Amino acid sequence: MNIALVGIGKIAVDQHVPSINASSDWTLAATVSRSGTVDGVPAFTDFDQMLTERSDIPVVSLCLPPVPRYDYAAKAIAGGRHVMLEKPPGATLAEVQALDAMARDAGVTLFATWHSRMAKGVAPAKAWLADKQIEAAHISWKEDVRRWHPGQQWVFEPGGMGVFDPGSNALSIMTEILPQPVHLRQAELLFPSNCDTPIAAQLTWTGKVTGDFDWLQEGPQSWDITVETDAGTLALHDGGARLLINGQEVEAGADREYPALYDRMAELVETGKSDVDLSPMIHVADALTLGKRITVEAFHF
Repeated sequence: MNIALVGIGKIAVDQHVPSINASSDWTLAATVSRSGTVDGVPAFTDFDQMLTERSDIPVVSLCLPPVPRYDYAAKAIAGGRHVMLEKPPGATLAEVQALDAMARDAGVTLFATWHSRMAKGVAPAKAWLADKQIEAAHISWKEDVRRWHPGQQWVFEPGGMGVFDPGSNALSIMTEILPQPVHLRQAELLFPSNCDTPIAAQLTWTGKVTGDFDWLQEGPQSWDITVETDAGTLALHDGGARLLINGQEVEAGADREYPALYDRMAELVETGKSDVDLSPMIHVADALTLGKRITVEAFHF
């Protein structure tokens, strides 16, 4: 199938383009971006123009920041196109629910992706935990915003979600692997004095589940989840790429997060289905609703 990629930034270049090019399911037939392009691929700067001129492209993958994404997705759906959304799928829960309803009415596929769920350790972790009694769990998700979002001020603007942009990766794994759902009890959110979204957060859920999120970690980056059970300890490291059970590494195959997303999108389009799970985003919304706001020193890239 032909696919158009909208928003040619770092994540598109690093992950989406190679995944599409390596797949037998897809042909990258067009890009839409104010400045970015992909060699050898027709490039548009206007999304409406692409939709009008390229009726041969049935699928659109949106790699835009969350705030503008709704308008693009709504136009694509109205034009009869299937839509794939980078995580987090939107700026608000309600707008993604609206897109889901639009897609159903239009008879097209909507896929709200969570790439960290495709990390190679996640599925076997879920399977191992399925019949276990969870005693406690902890998320430690700490990285350097300057490294991963250099100069991207939108992450600290309303709707940018701040530390919950990467933190939603952890939440997507948590909601996938825990055999029983949890809900938030308490949160502390650290807001730089010049920013509208948090740069760090500490969260406490039911079931003795806790999380520590930080966007100022220099040096080695930390993307870890540890789960204590009645049968021992499960640990996911490197964003879900490494799985250890009771200290022993479990071989889980190849690591292909983004290629697996495009495999899933092809399957959804072929079967006429959608996949819109908002549970990770619900935890973000709960944290921003329930969390105590603490002002810290200003942040500058």
